[in-house]
Amino acid sequence: MAKAFLILADGTVFEGLSIGATGSAIGETVFTTGMTGYLETLTDPSYYGQIVTQTFPLIGNYGDIPQDYESKKSWVRGYIVRELCDKPSNFRCGGTLDDFLKSHGIVGICGIDTRALTKKLRESGVMNGMIASGQACPKVDGSLLQKIADYKIERAVESVQGASNGGVTGVSPVERVAANKVDAQRETSPSKKIVLWDFGAKANIQRELEKRGCRVTVVPCATTAEEIFALKPDGLMLSNGPGDPAENVGIISEIKKICDAGALPIFGICLGHQMLALARGCKTCKLKYGHRGGNHPCKDTQTGRVYITSQNHGYAVENASLPTCAKMSFFNVNDGTVEGISYTDIPAFSVQFHPEACGGPHDTNFLFDKFLKMMEENHASK
Repeated sequence: MAKAFLILADGTVFEGLSIGATGSAIGETVFTTGMTGYLETLTDPSYYGQIVTQTFPLIGNYGDIPQDYESKKSWVRGYIVRELCDKPSNFRCGGTLDDFLKSHGIVGICGIDTRALTKKLRESGVMNGMIASGQACPKVDGSLLQKIADYKIERAVESVQGASNGGVTGVSPVERVAANKVDAQRETSPSKKIVLWDFGAKANIQRELEKRGCRVTVVPCATTAEEIFALKPDGLMLSNGPGDPAENVGIISEIKKICDAGALPIFGICLGHQMLALARGCKTCKLKYGHRGGNHPCKDTQTGRVYITSQNHGYAVENASLPTCAKMSFFNVNDGTVEGISYTDIPAFSVQFHPEACGGPHDTNFLFDKFLKMMEENHASK
């Protein structure tokens, strides 16, 4: 295997071995603590622009399984693992993870001390980095470090449009990801018509709605409030997605129009949660190193119960910015940040974590049922 190098914006250099495609890539270096679900991570549009570090020491042990993709391609800028398994074992395995990285043009590095890297990112905060593989280590001088530091994730939502559905309005993400099929039995007459506003939607959001008998229409990020109302949906799902939520001024303005009308039940996840909050007058902020992984504890403020959740975000809604109409429904046990909001003046709620998590945890999957109940109650009140 050829050598590879990870160069951080502060000048730190890690030397390892090349995996995936050869070349170089600059991105925002982050870490995720998931022990499984690496394919979902690699194909989650929310990781757009990022170099992802897996803290679990062995990755790739079940290989490449297209049925597990969350979108049609990988969106990460680079990939970092301690050890890459080159002999996967799984009855669904369709190839190695290294083959996947090569086919998607993802530059990666293995064989470095991912624990030391993670500690640095926890102490210093998210930091830009560069992976250079299959070549000699670039000269680490002021010019290179400035180039790395200048990298910025911009127009993220627009950049991942068509991640799941090829950019075609009203076409299922599941239909566009060749091997993704909904295994659960669907009702012959869908009970609810849902508009899924695609900001970089994971395919499993639609799967969870369809499992419950919903008919889902996917619309792109540039859709207007008027166009959504014209579809006459029973409910609106605001999807996950990448980047700084406050950057999406136009989308937030359209969400506000829908909220001001006050008649359409809304469920927001991750980026959708953040933009809904911004539309209601809240503020967001960038976290020091974000929340990424499948082991984040969140507490229900009503019941006191703690749920283990899957998360992937670098921004959060500021606790102190919640208006009187917004009640915090969940908070992060580790750092106290807002993880869920319920709105008292409109039929809407949102969560920062992923209740559709695949491959888990599934503790908060019941929130999709809550959304269906909200739509039923809204219909009955008319």
